[in-house]
Amino acid sequence: MRVSSGVSGLDELVGGGMPAGRLYVLSGPPGSGKTTLSTQFLVEGAKQDESGLFVSMHESRNDIIEDMSGYGFGFERAVKTDRVTFVDVFSAEGKRLFQPPGKHRDASSLINRLTGFIESNGIERVVVDSTMLLEYLLSDTENDTIQFLTSLKRTDATVVLISEMTDPTAYTDEHYLAHGVVFMHNFLEEGGMQRGIQVLKMRGTGIDTDIHDLEFSDDGLRAGTKRGA
Repeated sequence: MRVSSGVSGLDELVGGGMPAGRLYVLSGPPGSGKTTLSTQFLVEGAKQDESGLFVSMHESRNDIIEDMSGYGFGFERAVKTDRVTFVDVFSAEGKRLFQPPGKHRDASSLINRLTGFIESNGIERVVVDSTMLLEYLLSDTENDTIQFLTSLKRTDATVVLISEMTDPTAYTDEHYLAHGVVFMHNFLEEGGMQRGIQVLKMRGTGIDTDIHDLEFSDDGLRAGTKRGA
């Protein structure tokens, strides 16, 4: 079974869609479109009557809605219809769910709360923004991160983890543990800033690993032709 990314042209790079129920890492520099792609992914699920969860430590619910309001893919509508649940880790609700480990708490408890929330609410698509969230929430970063990601992989949800990594040749634990890695590029060229998208790895399907043009349109991100073609 495959799920659509909601981004025009991207599904064609991964054999018609991402294998469902797996963990994917979305990496790239600031301004490359990671948040936009992630919200399109959740909205596409809502259109298919799938429930989604967006966990953020960077932006509030209202900020994300405002940022996405210029696009026509309907993030605000999806949130208001409760098909997409937005959790800000610094809000009162978020603090109840994501208290950082302390003297009387540990990573296992936090992980169990998150996976329990996903499973009890039948969440089918999850976005975690970003890997800095793991550093904030988890005390023993390396071991706890492995436990966190492994637990997410064992849920039935399709999970997108946003990474702040800016070097596509550098790899971290999440890249090795993930079923798929998508990298978003920024290129400063004569005509200004140009963007690209590249599927570095995706288990269970054939992929196009070339860098393809990526553009922002009124309907969100669109993946285009191979760069230089």
